[in-house]
Amino acid sequence: MGSNQRQTGRPSARNANAKGVPFSMNPVLATKLSAWRSRLVMFVLFTCFLALIGRAFWLQALSTEFLQKQGESRYARTLELPATRGKITDRNGLVLASSIPVKAIWAIPEDVLAEPKDKIHELAALLEMNETELRKKLDSDHQFVYLKRQVEQLTADKIMALNINGIETRKEYKRYYPEGETMAHVVGFTNVEDAGQEGMELADQNELAGKLGSRRVIKDRLGHIVEDLRAVNEPHDGKELTLSIDSKIQYLAYAQLKDTLTRFKAKAGGVVVVDVQTGEILALANLPSYNPNDRSVLTGAQLRNRVMTDAYEPGSVMKPFTVSLALETNRVRPETVFQTGREMFVGPAPIHDAHESTALTVSQIIEKSSNIGTAKIALQMPAQEMWEMFTKVGFGQAPKFDFPGTATGRLRNYKTWRPIEQATMAYGHGLTVSTIQLAHAYMIFARDGELIPLSLKKVEQAPASERIISPTTAQTMRMMLETVTGPEGSAIRARVPGYRVAGKTGTAYKVEHGQYVNKYIASFCGFAPVSNPRIIVAVMVDEPDPSGPHYGGQVAAPLFSSITANALRTLNVAPDTTVTSVLPDNGLGDIM
Repeated sequence: MGSNQRQTGRPSARNANAKGVPFSMNPVLATKLSAWRSRLVMFVLFTCFLALIGRAFWLQALSTEFLQKQGESRYARTLELPATRGKITDRNGLVLASSIPVKAIWAIPEDVLAEPKDKIHELAALLEMNETELRKKLDSDHQFVYLKRQVEQLTADKIMALNINGIETRKEYKRYYPEGETMAHVVGFTNVEDAGQEGMELADQNELAGKLGSRRVIKDRLGHIVEDLRAVNEPHDGKELTLSIDSKIQYLAYAQLKDTLTRFKAKAGGVVVVDVQTGEILALANLPSYNPNDRSVLTGAQLRNRVMTDAYEPGSVMKPFTVSLALETNRVRPETVFQTGREMFVGPAPIHDAHESTALTVSQIIEKSSNIGTAKIALQMPAQEMWEMFTKVGFGQAPKFDFPGTATGRLRNYKTWRPIEQATMAYGHGLTVSTIQLAHAYMIFARDGELIPLSLKKVEQAPASERIISPTTAQTMRMMLETVTGPEGSAIRARVPGYRVAGKTGTAYKVEHGQYVNKYIASFCGFAPVSNPRIIVAVMVDEPDPSGPHYGGQVAAPLFSSITANALRTLNVAPDTTVTSVLPDNGLGDIM
C-alpha cells in the first residue's frame, strides 16, 4: 500500500476512509462552482418550461381552428361539382355545340398494381392503351393519377365492372359538335378541361363556362366518401350562346367552296356572308377544315380561319374605294374620261392593263378593271386622303368584334408613300387585307355610305352606324359595280338569275419572302340585290392552278354567284330583275 501511495502521489477516497478521514473532506467535493452559472442554468430551464406552457395554452385555448384545419386536411376533401357548359346554337335554334356527360378514370397506383395481371390487362384494353403504357402511368409516387379523361359512359361502366381496387371515376363533360367540319372555324372547340381553345368557344369562354360548385366531404384511404361536412354550393351552368350564323347558308357556302377548290385545284379558300341590315355574319366557311369531334390528326393548315387570319394583297377589289373617294371629293364624275392605253410609267416603274384601251370613263374604269385609269385617278388626290379613306373602312385595323386571331392587315402611314406606291395601292397592291375586312368595307356601298359593326352573335336590333361617304356617292358606286357583272364587265359569271348583282373581282400575285411569285389569289366581293341590298358575299380562292383558269372573274365570281343565289333563296328575298340565266363568259379578267 505504501508503494501505491508513492506511485500516485495522493491518497484515494477509499484509503482515506480506511484511515478514518471523513468523506466530506474529499478534494473533489471541495471544488466550488460560481453562483451565476447555476443561476443561468436554472433560468434557461425555467424559461423553456414557461415557453412550453405558453405554447400549450395557445394551441389548446386560442388556436383551435388551426388544429382543426390540420386534422381535417388529413381526411377531408373539397369536391368540385362541374357546371354544364352552355349550348351554342345558330340563329334558328339549331344546336352547334353541346355537352355530354363522360367520366374521368383515376387510380390509386399502389392498390391497382396489387391486382392480378389479367385485370390490369383488361383495364388497359378498355382504356385503349397497351399494358406497358398503363403500368408506366401507375409507376408513380403520387397517391392519385388520371388514367384517361373524357371516357364514354358505357366504357366507364365496363371498367368499374372489373372491380379493381383503387380505380375510381369522376364526372365531367365532353363537347359534341353536330355540324362537324362545316362549322368548325366558327364554333371552335374545347380541351379536356372543357375550356375554349378556338372560335366562339374561346371568344365567349366566361359566359359559356358557368361557375363550378363544391362540397366538403370526408374520405377514407380508398377515396370513398363516408360523410358530408358542409352544404353543397350549387354549380351555375353556362349561358346559352346564339350565333348569327344560318346553318343552311353555312352548309351551302361550305359545299360550294369545296367544289370550287376541287375544280380549280386550289390550295385553300374562304367565304363570308354578311347581312347588310344588321351586320350579322350569316356564314363563314374555310377550307381546309377539320372535325372538332376528332382532332387526333389536326394540322395548322386545317386550324387556320383564313377568312379572319389570312391577310393578302387584294388586287382590283380595292378600286371602288379609290374611285368613291374621287367622286366624294368632286374630283371626277362617272363620265369623266381618262386616257389609258396599255402601259403608263410612274417614275421608272411601269403600270399595265390586262386589256388595251385608248380612253375610258370613270365608270368604264371600274367596269373594265383598268389599273392605269385607277392609278391616274389616285394620283390626282393627296396620299393622306386615300390613307384616311382606307382607315375609315377598317383596313390596317383589327375588326371590331370579339373573335380570336383576327388579322389587322398592313397599311403603311401615308407619309412613307412614294408616288408609285400610292398608284399601286389604288388598285390593291402594296397593302394587305383579310376577307372579313373586305366584306365589312363593302358595306358602305350596300348601305348608302354607312358602316356598321359586324357580329357573330344574333342581333336583335341594328347597331348605330357611321357615315363614310354620302348616299349619292354610294348609289353611284352601286351602279358602276353593277356594270362589272354586265355583258362588258370583268365578272359576268358573278350574275345571279333573278337578281341584280354588284361587285368587283380581284386577282393578285402572292408574295413569298418579299418577292412576287407565280401563284395567285382570286377574289370577289359584292352584294345583292342592287335595288335593295340584303347580303354581302366575299370569297377568296388561294392558289388556283396557274396552268388553268385563275382570274377572279373565272374562279371567284362563279363561287360568289352560287353562294349568293342560295343565300337569297334561303332568306326569301324577292327577285328584282327578269334575267333568268347567266350570260356566257366574255373572256375578260384582271391581273393587277
